[in-house]
Amino acid sequence: MDTLVIVLLLVVIALLAVVAIVLLAARRAAQRQQASDAATLKRASGADPFASPETDAMLGDPRQLKPGDTVEVRGHAYAVRGSIHCKEGAWSWQEHLLDDATGPKLWLSVEEDPDLQLVLWTELRGLTVSPGPKTIDLDGRRYTSDESGRATYTAAGHTGLDPQGTVRYHDYEAADGTQLSFERWGDSESWEAGRGERVQRHELRVFPSSSA
Repeated sequence: MDTLVIVLLLVVIALLAVVAIVLLAARRAAQRQQASDAATLKRASGADPFASPETDAMLGDPRQLKPGDTVEVRGHAYAVRGSIHCKEGAWSWQEHLLDDATGPKLWLSVEEDPDLQLVLWTELRGLTVSPGPKTIDLDGRRYTSDESGRATYTAAGHTGLDPQGTVRYHDYEAADGTQLSFERWGDSESWEAGRGERVQRHELRVFPSSSA
C-alpha cells in the first residue's frame, strides 16, 4: 500500500512538472508574439521599434561606444579606433572612427534628436564644392542645406585630432535621405566632407571591450 501511494505521488509530481513546463513555454511564446506585434505597430507608425532597454541588452547600446569596442554593421565587423564627443549648447552627439584593416575608414555618428539616429559616413576626397549654398548637386543627387553651426569636442583614442577643440559643420540632406556633411576641425582652413547613410537600430550590434 505504501509503495502504491509513493508511486501515485511521483506520477502526480511528474504530471505537475509537465504542466508547468507547458505553461511556461506558452507564456514565453505569448511574450515573444506581443513583442513582435508591438514592433510591427511601432514600425507602421514611424516610431523606432528597436529603442528599448531589451534591445540594448541584446544588441548593445551604441550610445556607450568607446575606443577598443567592436561594432558590427550589417554583418561586417569594425574596430572602434577613436571617439569624438561634440557638444553645442544642450545638443550633443558622438562620432566614432571605424576600421576593419582592409577597406576605407568609416565614421559612425550617434545622436538622439530625440530618437536615436545612427549614420554611417564615408569620407569624400577631392571635392570641388564647398558648404554655403542652399543646395549642392553631387553625383546625381541634389542636397539641401539642413543645419550648420559650431561645437566644442573632446576626443579619445586614435582620431588624428587634438584631445579637445572646436569644430564647424554644415550638413545637407537629399530627398532620398542621403546626407552630406562638411566639417572643419580646430584651426584647419580646409573642409572635410563625408556622405552619410542612415543605419537602422537592428542593423548594428555592439561588442564592448573587456576593459572598462
